[in-house]
Amino acid sequence: MLIRRRFLAFTAALLALAGCATGPAPQATPPIVFVHGNGDTAALWQTTIWRFESNGWPRDRLYAIDVPYPLARDDDAKSQAGRTSTAEHMAYLKAEVEKVLKATGARQVVLVGNSRGGYAIRNYIQNGGGDRTVSHAVLGGTPNHGVQAVKGLNEGNEFSGTGPFLTSLNAPKNAAGDEVAGPVKWLTIRSDKNDKFAQPDGLWIGMRGKPTNITYAGPELKGATNEVIPRLDHRETAFSPAAFEAMYRFITGRAPATTAVVPEEQIVLGGKVSGLGVSSADPASGNFANNLPLPGAQLQIFATESLTGERRGAAVYSRTIGPDGLWGPFTAQPQARYEFVIAAPGYATTHIYRSPFPRSSSIVNLRPERIAEADKHAPAIVTMVRPRGYLDPGRDKMALDGITPPPGAVLGAGVASSRIKPAGALARSVTAEFNGERVTGRTWPAADNHVSVLELTH
Repeated sequence: MLIRRRFLAFTAALLALAGCATGPAPQATPPIVFVHGNGDTAALWQTTIWRFESNGWPRDRLYAIDVPYPLARDDDAKSQAGRTSTAEHMAYLKAEVEKVLKATGARQVVLVGNSRGGYAIRNYIQNGGGDRTVSHAVLGGTPNHGVQAVKGLNEGNEFSGTGPFLTSLNAPKNAAGDEVAGPVKWLTIRSDKNDKFAQPDGLWIGMRGKPTNITYAGPELKGATNEVIPRLDHRETAFSPAAFEAMYRFITGRAPATTAVVPEEQIVLGGKVSGLGVSSADPASGNFANNLPLPGAQLQIFATESLTGERRGAAVYSRTIGPDGLWGPFTAQPQARYEFVIAAPGYATTHIYRSPFPRSSSIVNLRPERIAEADKHAPAIVTMVRPRGYLDPGRDKMALDGITPPPGAVLGAGVASSRIKPAGALARSVTAEFNGERVTGRTWPAADNHVSVLELTH
């Protein structure tokens, strides 16, 4: 389902751009379609979209798609429940681009992808007619030559550099040997050597100590503009301020006025509530990500105290999720902190705490969790998660409940979450800190099927 960057029923105040008396003319701001990565959601583009808006890009020309089944098949040629093939992935993107062109009246769009999202973009442009409908393609951290390129190793998987999918995409397009074809303009953004999926050693793909035959330059493409930004991790190649600056400059030919998120006076929020599937390999795992609606789920939002995470009275918003999975609009207060509570059969009641929202967003997507069998006797379960990047104690300053570095955070920017199981029966405050951002929530009893999630924005 396409998540548009507006609510049709909202007031004109939602469409006003804070700090911008007038925005660029529509012809200077082509529609941009953002394509998320493997297992991810449209929500990861939230801060990137805010930065475009903060530079005058009209909200109704910024779109983020939400692939229903965002995980790749183990073998692209073999049907696998709950997963998409490269052909299905490309077809979904093509359909969404056609919707955007029809809605905006534009002749072409800009496509911006992270990781696997870049595969769909390349496939669409090369094989789906996107060479006519796309003006610019930006690929952040896309493993364009695979996460490994070992002959004979899992070559049916789309992430294999020696497999048929990438071999076809990377075949020379002209006498110069370019891996991309015009008239589309191409940009790749990569880390210098901190991307977990562009490593000569197979540590992050289950091949510790074995060569991948992939270099740090694996995301680059011959014939494209290839931008290298030091120290970025895999996700930051698409979602960081530095990545935004690179993509904005490439699309417009000029530097952005700001890479900061400019606050709005009126903030209206909404999004989708989705669930978790069940892995056929491990039905008890409950960690099979999808972006399907979770109808019947109950959502409540509470305002909270910034220092303690305690609720400030009754719920300020309540909704039973319908067949489309959508919630909102909810008018949030500037600088206010909120607790999002999702309850649904088969899931733990999940309490999600976030930093204040500086701007409106229709992609505040929410997903309840399940408690693993091994954790059901824990007093409480608290997860610190950074959706738009990783936790690297060698690079970043961070803590969870005063523990530095947070449990599970390891050198090399390859882990995005940390979990603790606080002792004690009484509810108390718990804080996640990351490079100056602080999110404080409360513990809830796991015995009553509750979990807490401290979700970082930056």
